[in-house]
Amino acid sequence: MANDPQPYSAKLDVPEALTFDDVLLRPKESRVEPDEADMRTKVSKNVELQVPVLSAAMDTVTESGMAIGMARHGGLGVMHRNMDVDRMATEVERVKRADELIIRDVVTASPDQTVQDVDEMMDHAGVSGAPVVDDDQKVLGIISGTDIRPYLEVGERDEVREAMTDEVVTASEDVTARDALELMYDHKIERVPIVDDGNRLVGLVTMQGILQRREYDNAARAEDGSLRCGVAVGPFEQERAEVADEAGADIIFIDCAHAHNLDVVDSAREIKSSVDADVVVGNIGTSEAAEDLVDFADGLKVGIGPGSICTTRVVSGAGMPQITAVSEVADVASQHDVPVIADGGIRYSGDAIKAIAAGADAVMLGSYFAGTDEAPGRVITMNGKKYKQYRGMGSVGAMKSGGGERYLKDVEDDEEDEYVPEGVEAATPYKGSLQSELHQLVGGMKSGMGYVGANTIPEFKERSEFVRVSSAGHQESHPHDVMITDEAPNYSPDES
Repeated sequence: MANDPQPYSAKLDVPEALTFDDVLLRPKESRVEPDEADMRTKVSKNVELQVPVLSAAMDTVTESGMAIGMARHGGLGVMHRNMDVDRMATEVERVKRADELIIRDVVTASPDQTVQDVDEMMDHAGVSGAPVVDDDQKVLGIISGTDIRPYLEVGERDEVREAMTDEVVTASEDVTARDALELMYDHKIERVPIVDDGNRLVGLVTMQGILQRREYDNAARAEDGSLRCGVAVGPFEQERAEVADEAGADIIFIDCAHAHNLDVVDSAREIKSSVDADVVVGNIGTSEAAEDLVDFADGLKVGIGPGSICTTRVVSGAGMPQITAVSEVADVASQHDVPVIADGGIRYSGDAIKAIAAGADAVMLGSYFAGTDEAPGRVITMNGKKYKQYRGMGSVGAMKSGGGERYLKDVEDDEEDEYVPEGVEAATPYKGSLQSELHQLVGGMKSGMGYVGANTIPEFKERSEFVRVSSAGHQESHPHDVMITDEAPNYSPDES
């Protein structure tokens, strides 16, 4: 009969699933020099990055500092959800303001204020100058540290109107970075107030801001020039998603350990309908999950238990090795032009480019970046070596901070034994700057593209082929029969 249960013995006739160490890329004829490889890719239907790399939405990996660093170097930071809604909005705004040409939230002074008050105000705000405006926001002058100090003719109790420079060079909102810089050089100034037709202040352009934008000419930017950023929200946090959208997040990530839960799918669909930002849904690991999400999701995130601090597969007995998971999801997503992000399990740059060969459009990493300066985790010293705190979002500590919903678990009690964690708390070696880590990661990925003979990510995905690797072949891949005396910046024997 059709409803007869499947024989238990049939469950043992199972397909094989592969992960990174099980495969290698097959080298091919090539004229591609790795440095010439174009790494541009889409991580959602409407968001393109210069490099196919994202930092994970973990509370010891990505807050505004990491998100700013990632975007400046062409990638994307996805900020974690273990913060209240107001702080989340503030973090998003910090990213969006970081490299803006026209600063909209301008510190201003009144002509009636004292020099001392304005000096203290500028010091508190971390700025070296401020436009002076009247009650109607009309620009009257500008005051800077050079006007205030060394108080030769003007005493600290005198009013700003006596100390300010009243011949102010201004510009309109359509000013370009080049035009603003020429004004600054011509008039030997460092800031130009932006005004409307009525000479009312609407913003400020600074030389520091222009030079900073020039330094990061490969940055991931939105149409308005602001840095791109992503924000993780819970599968049932529609209000948080709407606040993140209003704050300017480019992508909302529906962050769930098992997104192929029909309640999660329904809620994600509702969130998508209520925001303007793109919506990426994850995590999933099968073609069936992809089929249920591609009709509304702008991107799919793949990874059921591959993370270095994740114990999902051990605790629950469920999961999917990452190469197979990515390829299954990509088979479906590619037919609908929905980008795929491979999340977790990547230890080396070679793993990252293998994930893209399997069908991913980008990769997301946690532990790889947790040891950098830009990560929020604290630095600790053990046995004379520096490490940074790193924990899974399924760890007890992260769950107590609000991460339990990611695993569809709601524990109101603060007793630790009430939690059923799917992650651990750990330490990862301190690595220094994010820029150096990204350089090694992206450089290794470009080398993989060179071996396959592909200039672009789409071409690489089409040309690449895998070969299976035996345990002996895996051992052969790593340094062997030697004692390493000087470690390379992109290889650690502890990770092999």
